Amino acid sequence: MVVILIQRYETPNKGVLYNKKIKLLLKSNYFISDLIRSQYIYRKKMTALSVNINKVATLRNARGGNVPDLLQVAIDLQRFGAQGITIHPRPDQRHIRYKDVYDLPEVVTTEFNIEGNPIQDFVDLVLAVKPTQVTLVPDAVDALTSNAGWDTIKNKEYLIPIIDKFKAAGIRTSIFVDPKVRMVEGAKEVGTDRIELYTERYAKEYPINPEKAIAPFIEAAERAVALNLGINAGHDLSLENIRYFSKNLPNLLEVSIGHALICESLYLGFENVIPMYLQRLKN
Repeated sequence: MVVILIQRYETPNKGVLYNKKIKLLLKSNYFISDLIRSQYIYRKKMTALSVNINKVATLRNARGGNVPDLLQVAIDLQRFGAQGITIHPRPDQRHIRYKDVYDLPEVVTTEFNIEGNPIQDFVDLVLAVKPTQVTLVPDAVDALTSNAGWDTIKNKEYLIPIIDKFKAAGIRTSIFVDPKVRMVEGAKEVGTDRIELYTERYAKEYPINPEKAIAPFIEAAERAVALNLGINAGHDLSLENIRYFSKNLPNLLEVSIGHALICESLYLGFENVIPMYLQRLKN
């Protein structure tokens, strides 16, 4: 019996690349078992789901008090299957408060990702909490939401010492970038572990032409793979568009989803929506 297997390559930042097909002649059950225990695998590693809970904090803050309870929501999301919790504290604390940032590590048992513009207060906060990952985003102080990736060329000298500081503290680093090959190359030059592809453009164009919508993201991801950069993605990903994105993007390690997931959960409930995302991310 002839079987086509795919060789697994582990990258330093735990990414997994699949780019070498191997044709093997299987002659015995023992040989098959030996292969399964070895470096060869049959399927792609599943993309992790990190849930952004900013909108939960927005709802809590609308009335004061502690309803909904942000910490309990984080606990429940992980119980329902989320593999990470993401927050994006802003200087005006209009959703996530700095106190939340200090409280969440007590209940986050999966990966904890903190996003934000690396102003000094943010840098100090992240270094004090030491999350699993910090994602640097170039949003303005008064930005309603993130709306662009870093120009990694113009901001090279600014980003390098900040990234070095986080990495020295043992924090995995990621930077928000647009799906442009040159920006990905610039990300490699500043020393980040991963990039997070800004997916608003994909989400807008997906209903019109999925292949065209994802094309620049595939090109950017392929360049990141070649440069040994881990790949995350986020912004306006949803139940409608996540399967196609995950299926077609090489080495997608993690997606961070907040607004759409919270909106979908108003109708369907977190306990249903989280498994629905996980199913779509299985490829």
